[in-house]
Amino acid sequence: MDENGESQTSELDGRHEITTTGKKKRARRLRSHRRALSEFALQAVKEGLLKYWLQRYLLFSRFDDGIKMDEEGWFSVTPELIARHHASRCGNGIVIDCFTGVGGNAIQFAMKSSHVIAVDINPQKIEYAQHNASIYGVNDRIDFVVGDFFQMACRLKGDTVFLSPPWGGPDYAKVVTYDIRSMLKPHDGYHLFKIAKTVASKVVLFLPRNVDINQLAELSLSLNPPWELEVEKNFLNGKFKAITAYFNCRAT
Repeated sequence: MDENGESQTSELDGRHEITTTGKKKRARRLRSHRRALSEFALQAVKEGLLKYWLQRYLLFSRFDDGIKMDEEGWFSVTPELIARHHASRCGNGIVIDCFTGVGGNAIQFAMKSSHVIAVDINPQKIEYAQHNASIYGVNDRIDFVVGDFFQMACRLKGDTVFLSPPWGGPDYAKVVTYDIRSMLKPHDGYHLFKIAKTVASKVVLFLPRNVDINQLAELSLSLNPPWELEVEKNFLNGKFKAITAYFNCRAT
């Protein structure tokens, strides 16, 4: 009762109702989120991608915030810690990500570099990459371009070209030695490097762990004067995951 002898029950009930309603909304959102994750997991099982699903937080630490992936993205996106390392190695200039996929590398580049140009020939991948970049808050630092890098190269200029071309699916791991002349898609590694070197003075190639290192040396030596080459082994949780090759044009 208040000082006038009137009941305060209605006011208290109103506050209780607001609190209860808020809890119910949060519970509904949580149930909806869990259903979405369950459906995503079920789809992954059906498509034979369960092992990638179980590693989803290694691919994107903010996966539960609504990251979008297509089937190829599950086995082709660079794990976030490796992508972050790539970004630290590529400096703060203009980085061109030529096969951006669902945006794993582009997002990390945007956190370090002055500007990123993310290119992919697949419109859906660009849509997903743009969406994923917005989750990390770097959408405004990236120009997303739907197009064929090989056709666009003559109009592109940057400080670093980053290349993570399609490796040919998970079967790349079944061969003893990965041949960049015959196994890289859509063009062989020699043609890819030839085009990339016209765009920037630093070319970074992200490749399978079983790549033929001698072929990387051949790429460097194919130029006159030869470009500097550093080959780096990338480990994640103690497991050898991939090779990154850094090519730099020597100052004349």
